[in-house]
Amino acid sequence: MSDYLAKITELLGRIEAEEGESIEAAARVMAEQVAGDRLIHVYGPGGHSNLASQEIFFRAGGLMHVSAILDEGTLLSNGALRSMAVERTAGYGRMVIENAGLGADDVLILVNAYGINTVLIDAALMARERGVRTIGVSSREHAERTARDHPARHPSAANLHAVVDVAVDTKVPIGDAVIELDGMTERVGAVSTFASAFALNTMVVRTIELLIAQGVVPPVWRSGNAPGGDEANAVFIGRFRERVRWL
Repeated sequence: MSDYLAKITELLGRIEAEEGESIEAAARVMAEQVAGDRLIHVYGPGGHSNLASQEIFFRAGGLMHVSAILDEGTLLSNGALRSMAVERTAGYGRMVIENAGLGADDVLILVNAYGINTVLIDAALMARERGVRTIGVSSREHAERTARDHPARHPSAANLHAVVDVAVDTKVPIGDAVIELDGMTERVGAVSTFASAFALNTMVVRTIELLIAQGVVPPVWRSGNAPGGDEANAVFIGRFRERVRWL
């Protein structure tokens, strides 16, 4: 337990120490979007990366302006092997972005542990073609150290951080798992979910901080399980129910 905690703490510390500028840049894009009462879309294609997109959607203390794209193609609930097959399918990510109807007034956060898969890169390229401002949250090291001919890669072999407007590096090491145990040839204890959640929530917190400095108090979710949660959220539901597809 202590070894795992130390690895996670070290990773999050690196994000804090090294990604301040990129997180600030991402937060400024997000703050501008919320100040204009426009949505921030987030899409995390690929297995557990879907968890990251859900992390800041409909989340206690999170922005009501965040709208997750919860496309079922790569959700593990539809089958893990199916998810992996879909995330390697050319053209699928383009279809998801087109179906979401994103355009020049939109901001899209693309989050993926490794930053290479076909659906992810297709989504980024399609968003760019449609004039969407894009923020990528992924591991630069993992992407750059993955062979260009790896079967998960987009045909262009592009990395997410190279095809978005703002890139936030989660520092996830290649392979994700970080603990070595005697008697095991494989490392155990994945860290990418911690890294993505920390980076994304930090972006949200900084966005809200920037908005307050501008005199804008953005609506945020209160837990429905907390006292007064339903009542507090109900004040704003009408503003978002018809705009946020998965609300």
